[in-house]
Amino acid sequence: MADREEVRQRIIDATTQLLRDKGREGVTTRTVSAAAGVQAPTLYRLFTDMNGLLEAVAADGFARYLASKDRQEPSGDPVDDLRRGWDNHVGFGLENPEQYMLMFGRQTPDAHRRSTERSMEKLRLLIERIAAAGRLTVGVRTAMDMIHAASVGCTLNLIRTPQEQRDPALPGRLREAVLAAITTETPTGPPSVAQRAVGLTAVLDDVPGLYTPGERALLDELLDRAAQSSLS
Repeated sequence: MADREEVRQRIIDATTQLLRDKGREGVTTRTVSAAAGVQAPTLYRLFTDMNGLLEAVAADGFARYLASKDRQEPSGDPVDDLRRGWDNHVGFGLENPEQYMLMFGRQTPDAHRRSTERSMEKLRLLIERIAAAGRLTVGVRTAMDMIHAASVGCTLNLIRTPQEQRDPALPGRLREAVLAAITTETPTGPPSVAQRAVGLTAVLDDVPGLYTPGERALLDELLDRAAQSSLS
């Protein structure tokens, strides 16, 4: 089993390097077999086909990306932590453009949907800390969607733009624009109704069993309505 896993990882690593050096068109059964030092039947036995291999490369990319997230220690400023998370995301994409395209640039297959969900869960935890601090001005789900759409869109845009034509200031400007739209400075006065509603929603998971599933669903709906009506 260890030998099988070692060969499998060697093939994934070789494919990742080929993607980095030659792009998707440089990844074929012949080039991967040669780079990994295996015969073509080994590829089919371990990955079924080229799509299966590319899915494995995407999953490996998610594993490395999530590991980098795990290494980010929280600070006393949750907004700055989200800022650093954005920079980490964009940086990973620019350092691993072809692998990033497999991860975020196409329809998410079932094979790595769980990895995508884990990534979103980490984003949710970051944003809930902002909500608990009274600094989130939209609902947690809305903030997640805005950050995810903007960071992925920005990274894909940069990847698809020739390097000499990229605006190096774009990621920072877009990041700050989105943060300004979903957060506020540390509150100095009483929190608004919206901030109270968003903050309470963020901490309800800390008291499991307090409400039945039906009660919790109703409460979430009412709190979301309070947040949105106060922000409109």
